Amino acid sequence: MLRKVKKIFELEALTGILLLIATSLALFIANSQYYVNYQNFFEITIPINFPEIGIVKNLTLTDWINDFLMAIFFLLVGLELKEELLSGELSSFNRASLPLICAIGGVIFPALIFYLCNSSYPQNLSGIAIPCATDIAFAYGVICLFGKKIPKSLKVFIVSLAIFDDLIAIAIIAIFYSTNIEIIYLLWTIIFLGILAILNLRQKTKLIFYVVLGIGLWLMILKSGIHASVAGVLLAVFIPRHQDCLKSLIKLIAPMVNYLILPIFAFANSAVVLANFDLSVFHESLFLGIVLGLFFGKQIGVMFSAYLAIKFKIAKLPRCSKNGEVSWIEFYGVAILTGIGFTMSFFIGNLAFDQEHILEEVKLAVLFASAISALMGIIIIFFTTVLHQKPVDKIH
Repeated sequence: MLRKVKKIFELEALTGILLLIATSLALFIANSQYYVNYQNFFEITIPINFPEIGIVKNLTLTDWINDFLMAIFFLLVGLELKEELLSGELSSFNRASLPLICAIGGVIFPALIFYLCNSSYPQNLSGIAIPCATDIAFAYGVICLFGKKIPKSLKVFIVSLAIFDDLIAIAIIAIFYSTNIEIIYLLWTIIFLGILAILNLRQKTKLIFYVVLGIGLWLMILKSGIHASVAGVLLAVFIPRHQDCLKSLIKLIAPMVNYLILPIFAFANSAVVLANFDLSVFHESLFLGIVLGLFFGKQIGVMFSAYLAIKFKIAKLPRCSKNGEVSWIEFYGVAILTGIGFTMSFFIGNLAFDQEHILEEVKLAVLFASAISALMGIIIIFFTTVLHQKPVDKIH
């Protein structure tokens, strides 16, 4: 039994499956008699009360999930990117350039489409970043459904792109979704970062130091007015590689993020009352901006950026071990999967809007765009890889 349980948790697509279950459960509850209980539960307040240092905040369960748990998620994103840049698949410019360039294109084009759809509605423009992010877990979960029939290089590409994507999203959050900046706590944030830098330079590897300082950093950023989730990425910068400290922390928090934090986030943020909507929603500029941005903007941005990068010899298409480079149609199937926004799009939507009816429209748009992106990506990958039965081994 224990071996069977371990096999389940080693399944690459498990995180995507758990996210799908959590989302389905949230949608079911939102459209049932239990929705009021669901709302009341996530409105339970768990305050932070440190009056001695001026930190007193009444945070709901939703706030704790979106501010604290997502900071841990971003910590993992930062750690994994750092490891890949230092010694992994992104350790050279040739390897890192394609996903980075495609991530930039995959942010610019969705934002442009959203802007064109909403330029006459300035009240909607705060949501311009909603269609710009790719959900790592869901996109990777979908591609892993094909097992070894998909080249490992394409799996690495979509994960790398999604990580760069998320870092760009974090920068957007830090710059555009931070309010009422308090300079004194910003200075304390810099002090905490300085201490972390000293520990890193001295190659201190006791994780407890970084955990304690990381919590302090999170509190200072929370109070400063910058969104607290940014603390996760900042902490990741200073985790040392010495004595496998970096790998140890990734190994420690990855299961918690993948199997607990992301499904909890999806369950807490996916509830949409479907009875509130009809076909008229397809005429709404906000809805269209998100759907067209995610589905068309992401794939156009990724493909156009990849074409330019390859044409000007900045990068190359990912490789298969026995078949040279992957085909453009295979690459296109993966590019469509970048339109799965989900957790990051929900996250940014929650920052951009606070009216419940607008948030529900945002959620519906993200779910719809993510679903058609997943479906179209699966169809194209199926016809280009599974039906052709291309043998795929390890990449060079």
